[in-house]
Amino acid sequence: MEKPAVYVGLDYHQDAVQACVMDAGGRMLANIACVNDCVAIVRAVERHGVPRGVAVEACAGAANLADELIAHAGWAVDLAHPGYVARLKQSPDKTDFADARILADLTRVGWLPRVWLAPEPVRALRRLTRWRQTIVDDRRAARLRVRALLRDLRRRPPRGVRPWTAAWRAWLDALELPPSARFVLDALHRHIADLSVHLRAVEAELDRASAADQVVARLLAMPGIGRVTAWVLRAQIGRFDRFRTGKQLARFCSLCPRNASSGERVADSGLIRAGDPQLRATLIELGHRLARHDPRWGELAARLRAAGKHACVVAAAIANRFVRWLHHQMQETPRMT
Repeated sequence: MEKPAVYVGLDYHQDAVQACVMDAGGRMLANIACVNDCVAIVRAVERHGVPRGVAVEACAGAANLADELIAHAGWAVDLAHPGYVARLKQSPDKTDFADARILADLTRVGWLPRVWLAPEPVRALRRLTRWRQTIVDDRRAARLRVRALLRDLRRRPPRGVRPWTAAWRAWLDALELPPSARFVLDALHRHIADLSVHLRAVEAELDRASAADQVVARLLAMPGIGRVTAWVLRAQIGRFDRFRTGKQLARFCSLCPRNASSGERVADSGLIRAGDPQLRATLIELGHRLARHDPRWGELAARLRAAGKHACVVAAAIANRFVRWLHHQMQETPRMT
């Protein structure tokens, strides 16, 4: 006898996975906790039928589980957006039983809010870019501590000496400071030097990981895009052709204004905050760079400044339009994995 088609919701946890199995009519066939193991999950589900759709709520580890289920069992697995799934629940309570059930039911009726399941090379690039950003943030924090220490001691560099230059470091080394301040300052300098070594190492690994990536190569050929920008765009966006329009891509990058209209009031409320903060920050920096160095975008920046727009608003507007233009350009790239 042929097994019936079933729909599966998997509520993922590090140690166990709650698996809910439903038939096409919405009848719950099982809702049990399984060991977090691909073989155990497949065995527990397939005794009830053949999965026609499987949903896993996106979280740390969910993408790896989805890859294993696709490779081992040939299931059609989708990642679900946790924020939208929470909004679709009709109860304020949260249990693994209920979470797995709603995932199975949303898959069954075709209402699952899907997110893109990035392939492993893209996820690896994300790990590296996020680790690089952590190092950069730590180094910036250490440098700010150096400047704060100098302010506390009321020490100012000679006029014309810029911070973090060789002349500035020579001035610091020659300063007469209390022993405690010298100890902290030397420790911070050693910490900054160590972080710089780590930063060069992770950038070398990023170069190696993206050396054969056609998308990164294409991005590097674009005006104003350097290695870091190309790495972040590839890691966070992945495939440009998964967005139907440039506006969709701009919204994904959190570069579109959020509408806050109600009744007769029509207003914007800043940029939407739905995407990755590192991606938006990278693109805003790109907007500032294009406004300064690219004639085409510099002309747009001049018009916006003449209209009274703030520099940050100008950079965001340029980044928004650049991303829309980039979406069109990247459609000519061979299909990306």
